[in-house]
Amino acid sequence: MSAHPKSYNPFDDDDDEDLKPVKWNESNEPPREGPDRQRYLQQEVLRRSQATVDSSNRSLSLIYESEHVGVAMSEELTRQGEALKRTERMVDKMDQDLKTSQRHINSIKSVFGGFVNYFKAKPQETKPEQNGASDYQASSRLKEAISVSKEQESKYQESHPNLRKLDNSEDNSSGASSNSSFQPDSYPKNQHLRAYHQKVDNNLGEMSLGLGRLKNLALGLQTEIDEQDDILGHLTQKVDTLDVNIKSTDKKVKEL
Repeated sequence: MSAHPKSYNPFDDDDDEDLKPVKWNESNEPPREGPDRQRYLQQEVLRRSQATVDSSNRSLSLIYESEHVGVAMSEELTRQGEALKRTERMVDKMDQDLKTSQRHINSIKSVFGGFVNYFKAKPQETKPEQNGASDYQASSRLKEAISVSKEQESKYQESHPNLRKLDNSEDNSSGASSNSSFQPDSYPKNQHLRAYHQKVDNNLGEMSLGLGRLKNLALGLQTEIDEQDDILGHLTQKVDTLDVNIKSTDKKVKEL
């Protein structure tokens, strides 16, 4: 029996493309030596390669799903910003109406004051914005992240288990190698093992891109949250001021 070097790869002899993955009956004890042992090891490599492909497919599917959730969350946050802006406009209108009411009350309290106010030029009123179409714009960083991630919606549809699973066929695995940065010579000669390696490389590339998009979504969400936090701060101050003015006006009405 001739001894093989430690770096010997049994797949190097399988360039005839005859070796295909088969399901191994794990209830049987694996052979310890001879051709059956080598055959067992080869099949074990193929099975583990398939398991790696399946694992990378699941990871990629989770990234697409996380991205889908992130886009939905970003759109909901944008709608929240629009609601905050509408609320701020309503508070501004209430404050303007309250100022008008206070002038009328002051006029009623004094006849002389009423004549003065009648001939006196009316102060310019700042009209609040109409509650029509919202002019609110989300942060440019978030809008760009949403736009880029929405382009991946078709991949989410394909990877979702309840919609359409990722195509694990060998033809698709081989075709995916066009995006790989590895040279063809770096892959094993066996076509099945080569297809597994190419598919894993392609999935890893897609995972890297997906994680980058998720990072941009997260940064965009943080920017939008910071901006809406500022709006909430301004709105809180306006509401507090409005509350004080309402109490003051109510007191003046009771004194009439």
